[in-house]
Amino acid sequence: MNSLKNISVFCGSSRGNGDSFMEGATTMAEFLADRGVAIVYGGAKVGLMGAVADAALRKNGKVIGVIPDFIKSKEIAHEGLTELITVTSMQERKTIMHEKSDGAIILPGGFGTLDEMFELLTWGQLGLHTKPIGILNIDGFYDHLISCMDNMVSNGFLRGSNRDMLIIEKDIHQLFDAMVNYEPPLKPKWIDLDQV
Repeated sequence: MNSLKNISVFCGSSRGNGDSFMEGATTMAEFLADRGVAIVYGGAKVGLMGAVADAALRKNGKVIGVIPDFIKSKEIAHEGLTELITVTSMQERKTIMHEKSDGAIILPGGFGTLDEMFELLTWGQLGLHTKPIGILNIDGFYDHLISCMDNMVSNGFLRGSNRDMLIIEKDIHQLFDAMVNYEPPLKPKWIDLDQV
């Protein structure tokens, strides 16, 4: 059982097309706030990021933002957070978010969101952490990416056990329960040790 008191949320600084992504982000944030789970996120007031922060704050949830100074200077930082931490780089942002959280939830987003997700997965694959990482797959947004990862497994570039480190659900209740019960893989990353 994992004690999930603080969860990092990675998502887009855009709204996306249609209402479902904003609605899904809002529902997730309300769910976490209702359970007393603090949200650690990228600190912006725009897009899905802003929706997550606003929804949790409306429920009196704790929201910690971590934002690089060069993004903060563009005046998109959320000014109503529980705490806003300013850092000097994207790498420092990811490191602090990881250190402050017990797990991570991935919502729809672009390159930045994928960068954050795959870095956490790589760290977990290398045994640098054992925290649960979950995708809330709103409207099947990540279906093609999931197929790509399954293809990595079938072609021998990724262990099935490492692929399964990524918990995928369409419902936040099921995702949260799976993250609470997550057990990390025991095998090393390398598929063919004789090739190393």
